[in-house]
Order: sequence, then structure tokens, then C-alpha cells
Amino acid sequence: MSHDTDRVEKAYTQLLSWCRERDFAGHDPFDALNSRLFQSTPLARSRNARLLWTQLVKRSPADLRNLSSVPTERNSKGIALFALAQLATHRRLRTSASEADARTLLADLISMRLEGYNGAAWGYNFDWQSRNFFAPRGTATIVPTAFAARALIEAAREFQDEQYLSTARSICARDLPFTAPADDQICFSYSPESDTQIFNASLLAGEVLAEVGALTGERRLLEMAEKTARYVVHHQREDGSWTYGTGPSQQWVDNFHTAYVLYSLSRIIKTSSVGDEFGEALRRGYEYWRKTFFLADGWPKYYHDDPYPADAHAGASAVVTFLELAELDPNSLQLAEDVARWTIQNLRDERGFFYYQKRRFYTVRKPFMRWTQSWMLYALARLLEMRCL
Repeated sequence: MSHDTDRVEKAYTQLLSWCRERDFAGHDPFDALNSRLFQSTPLARSRNARLLWTQLVKRSPADLRNLSSVPTERNSKGIALFALAQLATHRRLRTSASEADARTLLADLISMRLEGYNGAAWGYNFDWQSRNFFAPRGTATIVPTAFAARALIEAAREFQDEQYLSTARSICARDLPFTAPADDQICFSYSPESDTQIFNASLLAGEVLAEVGALTGERRLLEMAEKTARYVVHHQREDGSWTYGTGPSQQWVDNFHTAYVLYSLSRIIKTSSVGDEFGEALRRGYEYWRKTFFLADGWPKYYHDDPYPADAHAGASAVVTFLELAELDPNSLQLAEDVARWTIQNLRDERGFFYYQKRRFYTVRKPFMRWTQSWMLYALARLLEMRCL
């Protein structure tokens, strides 16, 4: 075993143990509105107060969650990522114990699906006030639902178990609002309460449609996935980048949302009959992302024009995306290892968990469960799996 593999294996094992000890529950960068203190005040009914409180708690150098009584909880997207990590570990180890670990998390994930929707859906475990919309706790939103679907689809392929595929298929029955600027383009909304057009979120929905359609043979689902890809490709900028969304307040370009776009676009291309149409956009997007967001030592920059904050989420999603796009770049595995090495060296605590962010003058050591730990476990598990191929 090489030194790098040994380091990754140790980081994976210790992180998994740390998360298990806490039953995969913890705080989140965006869970400020779970504060019992804040909810007891009239401010909870004010959009501006909710937004200000969310950003204050998220950005504060000191952790205000315990002081304001924010409970530690499980998050459905986090559980989906933990399940994906355990599925990768099972593909590597092929033991009854690794299968049991994956199936336990998958069962937990299915039990977290929301009631009251036509098909399976998941949401966040906190009220979320963004600049563009408010999603109360328990609202079905596209990102946690799409990651739940990714875990279920991988489980369906691995275990040939109908329950996983049928649950993922039911997601496609949901009536999620979308914008259709042209007959051959679709942009799905982030939630039923919003018509905001966010590229990575819409493309995650397209990934679900493509992957389910590939397994069930439903051409209609594949065609809808192709329309989501066409919309996002149409909005690619000349330099190969994508902004976060179409709104005036969504014009930034960052590392991990770009990685999300590349990953989902790659998955749609692999299942699509018109993949050649999107291949050049994927290549241009990948080249922009690779050249723009990583320093020579593996440091994963957050924004295209600023390395700070160095974020473990950005590092982990980069590792996963480099591995997904291995067919585009013979150096992708080495790049994934470089990012993993830097993140382990600079953002890992000796107790086994990973810090949130390294900012310009200080490090935020808060161990967020969904944002950081679940993503890092997924990335480390995938890296170990790929090294064994």
C-alpha cells in the first residue's frame, strides 16, 4: 500500500468512526433558523430578519449555534452522501458487512422521504431563507432529492433490488415547476415555491431523469434530461464557465457548483442519444474548471478569482468530479489525489473530522456534518475505490 493510499485509508476510517459515533447527525452552515431562540421571537416572521440571521450565524468566526439552541440533526442530503460513500466501499470490499452498512443508510434515507408529494421527495431539515425564496423545513427541494436519487440508483445497479429503482422512479412522477424558454430546453425550479433558474440544480434533476430513464428504458425521461442539458449548455459563457444562475444576484462563479454542473452533464451525456451535442461544452467547462480553481499544490479555490475560503466541501466535490470525468483527462486521478492530499493536510483535525473552511486570517474548525463530513467521506471512499480498479 502506497503512502498516499494509507493516508487516505486512515482518513476515511477515522472519519467514518467519528460520524458513526454521532449517528451521522450534526449542525449545518444553513441551519440557523432551527434556533429555538430565534424562532421564539417575532423576527422569525420577517424575510429580511431570517436572511440576516442565517448569514450572521453562517459567517460568524464564533459558533453561535449552541448559544442560540440550534439542535444537531440528520440531514437527508447528508445521509444520501453517506450512503454513496458506503456503496463505494462495498464495491471495493465486497463483504457482507459493507453491504449491510450501505443498506442500513439506504433504509434510513428512504424513511426520511417527505409526506404529501406525488412521488418520493426529500428536503432540508431546516427553514431556508435564500436571497430569492423561502423554503420551510420539510419542503421538497431539488438538490437533496437528486442526491437521494443518485444513492438509490447506484444501489439499484449494485444490488439489483427493485425497491431502490421503484423509489427513484417515483421521483420522476413529481410535478416540479419548470421554465421552458424554447421547445427543446427546460430549466427545473429549485422548489415548488420558486421559479428561480439555478443551473446546477436543474441539471441535477436532469441527471435523475437520465439515470432512471436509462434503467427503465423510458425515452420520455431521457428526452427531458436532454432538454435540461441543452438549457444549461445554452447558458455556458464564452470562457467555458457557468454562473450560479440567471438572476442578477446569482452571477458569481465558484468551484463546487461548477463541479456539480460538470458531473451531472457527464452523467446525462453517458445516457443520451445526442451526447455529441454536449460533449464540447463538457470539455470546455472541464478545462475552465481545472485551470481556474486549483493551485499547483492541490488547493481547491472557492471562487474563480479568489482562493479563499479554502473549503472542504469544494475539495471533496472536486475529488468526486475528477474521478467522474476520468475519460476526459488521463491526469484526473492524480489531480483528485492532489486535492485530497491538500485537504487532508490542511483541513483535517487529528480527531478525524474535517474543518469547514480555512479563511484568510483564521480557520473555521466547526465540523458540519452534511456540508463537510458527508462530502469528505464520499470523496475518500470513491478515491479508495478508484485506486483499486
